Amino acid sequence: MPITEILTRNAALYGEEISLVEINPEIKEIKVSWKDYDLVETNPERKYRREMTWHEFDDKANRFANFLLSRGLQKGHKVAVLLMNCLEWLPIYFGTLKTGAIAVPLNYRYTADEIKYCLDLAECDVLVFGPEFIDRVEEIRDQIPNIKMRLFVGYDCPAFAESYYALTACCSSVDPKIKLSDDEDAVIYFSSGTTGFPKAILHTHQSLMTACEVEMNHHKQTREDNFLCIPPLYHTGAKMHWFGSLLSGSKAVLLRSVRPEWIIKTVSDEHITIVWLLVPWAQDILDAIERGDIRMEDYNLSQWRLMHIGAQPVPPSLIKRWNKYFRNQEYDTNYGLSEAIGPGCVHLGVENIHKVGAIGKAGYNWQLRIIDENGQPVKQGDVGELCIKGPGLMKCYFRNSEATATVLKNGWLLTGDMARMDEDGFVYLVDRKKDVIISGGENLYPVQIENFMRSHNAIKDVAVIGIPDKRMGEIAAAIIELKPGFSCTEEDIVQFCRTLPRYKRPRKIIFEEIPRNPTGKIEKPKLRKKYGAHSLVEAQTEN
Repeated sequence: MPITEILTRNAALYGEEISLVEINPEIKEIKVSWKDYDLVETNPERKYRREMTWHEFDDKANRFANFLLSRGLQKGHKVAVLLMNCLEWLPIYFGTLKTGAIAVPLNYRYTADEIKYCLDLAECDVLVFGPEFIDRVEEIRDQIPNIKMRLFVGYDCPAFAESYYALTACCSSVDPKIKLSDDEDAVIYFSSGTTGFPKAILHTHQSLMTACEVEMNHHKQTREDNFLCIPPLYHTGAKMHWFGSLLSGSKAVLLRSVRPEWIIKTVSDEHITIVWLLVPWAQDILDAIERGDIRMEDYNLSQWRLMHIGAQPVPPSLIKRWNKYFRNQEYDTNYGLSEAIGPGCVHLGVENIHKVGAIGKAGYNWQLRIIDENGQPVKQGDVGELCIKGPGLMKCYFRNSEATATVLKNGWLLTGDMARMDEDGFVYLVDRKKDVIISGGENLYPVQIENFMRSHNAIKDVAVIGIPDKRMGEIAAAIIELKPGFSCTEEDIVQFCRTLPRYKRPRKIIFEEIPRNPTGKIEKPKLRKKYGAHSLVEAQTEN
């Protein structure tokens, strides 16, 4: 059953109950025009808060679907979504699915060139974007001729786009009732290989429904729950955890802030019961409590039943520290990747807190195994590559059969993560087969950063590796070999890297000769060992 039917069901059963709330404490100036965009000011801090019922959610999804259909979109067409978290995000996503078209969420950190690359790769027909992206879209607007419509979600619509609000306001709110099957294409998410070029991951409607069922099974959402969603909705992690709210017909809050005080205040004010955090945010909350910036007695947190963490290795010391302040909470962690429709293919389970540090066992309806370089299962306790199998696996890398064949083998997905299984069947990550660096839950691709840095006229060679960091898990370090006769300082490199997006900039600069093997490949294992990054993932989950 397609998840669009779950939305229709919720609208029928719980129509006037709140489905979603958007809170953005960073907004300084508020514009109100369309009735669609009414706000409620609830405190003197001018907190920006909007809410939407299940009926309004379904209504907006139907209006967007009918608008797309009126413009000739149909099954197989693709709608790219480039928005910050907001109330419009999910109705646009579901409206796209209701037409039978394919939704294509885009990372809001992408540069203009990366946006163009992904639009071209996924063969998108429509681009929906918000005010934060006007400059980036304008930069490439003449280079994306296949985009038939540019729809703007916001006020003061730029001349090169059409207003989402104006166009959908006049459309029918009746469900278009396009027949969908589980094996039809539904979404494309983007991932990157070690080269840094995004790959388009194609999933069917079955994958999305699988994510709903996995999340509900793992975290037992009921209609009394209220999920706080802070990570970006373009990523499978945040959205697939929210799918538990969809399936249970329960409320969720989208918070546009990662400040510890705002997270705790929102949990208290909105009566949040479930929060998914990244490791740095949990660290920041604990630091704020211990500094006295957050006084626990000032907030009502008794209803907060579950805190779970994902997207990067979780240090056991963090969870022990967390439990000092939040004694009555359950804790959980999931492992996942976009090729497996996000989190949950491996799952710790709230009853297994004694195994903190492990990523867990096979999730609901998933299988796993650990194999050697010949594809054979390793002995229990030995290290090998983690492989997974289940109904939420991607269909393919869109337009990349070679890459698909590399990772999909006889129905199993090779994750590229090295792992071991203990005597109780719990899996622990040891290292990554790929060079990818996961810093604060964000994937960094060394080759992409290295290629940029090699354009500096003083740099002969450069290698980017991940090194341990208490807060972020790991950070990018650039080992730089200068050309003979050239000099350069750390500050020079820092200034040079300012043209990179902030999250891609190396946090540590090291000047030394780059080791290469006889075939000319950089010997990154040697560099990782030298700078304490050998078996980094295992080290992060041992303390």
